[in-house]
Amino acid sequence: MKKALIASLLALGLASSSCLGPDRLYNSAKNWNAEVSEQHWVNEVVFLGMTYAFVYPAALILDVLLFNTVAYWHDENLINDPGPFPGFVHDQE
Repeated sequence: MKKALIASLLALGLASSSCLGPDRLYNSAKNWNAEVSEQHWVNEVVFLGMTYAFVYPAALILDVLLFNTVAYWHDENLINDPGPFPGFVHDQE
C-alpha cells in the first residue's frame, strides 16, 4: 500500500510539472466552435454537444499530456497555431 501511494505521488508530481503550453488542440476546437455559424444559439448547441461528447475535455487532456510535452521537449508543436480566438460576440442593439 505504501509503495502504491509513493508511486502515485511521484506520478502526480511528474504529471503536474508546471510546464504551461499553448493548448493548440483545445484552442483549435474552441475557435472552430466560435465560427460554426452566425447564429449564436447554433454555436451554443454545438458547444454543449462537444462538451457532452467529451471533445473539449479530451482535447485538453491530450494537449496537457501529449502535445504540450512534445512541444516542450522537441521545440516543435505537432498542431498548427489556430490563431487568436475570434470570440463570441453579443449583438448590441
